[in-house]
Amino acid sequence: MSQPITLSVRVTPRAKQNRVQPQEDGSLKVYVTAPPEDGRANEAVVEAIADWLGVKRRDVEIVRGATSRNKVVRVAAAGR
Repeated sequence: MSQPITLSVRVTPRAKQNRVQPQEDGSLKVYVTAPPEDGRANEAVVEAIADWLGVKRRDVEIVRGATSRNKVVRVAAAGR
């Protein structure tokens, strides 16, 4: 199994569509349609990153910034 990776993520909730956009500094911008209420945006971020990387949702975890737009995400197994 490969080593886990950590990603710096900037989230934009209530976007028009879900998408992941890599940045030049190695971080990600993640746009999600979900509102930042009751953890719905966090769930959408996990799903968007998992789909983008081609891994299972359970392999993606928000490790810091659950209530912030700036998050640190750990991916247990990189697919791409």
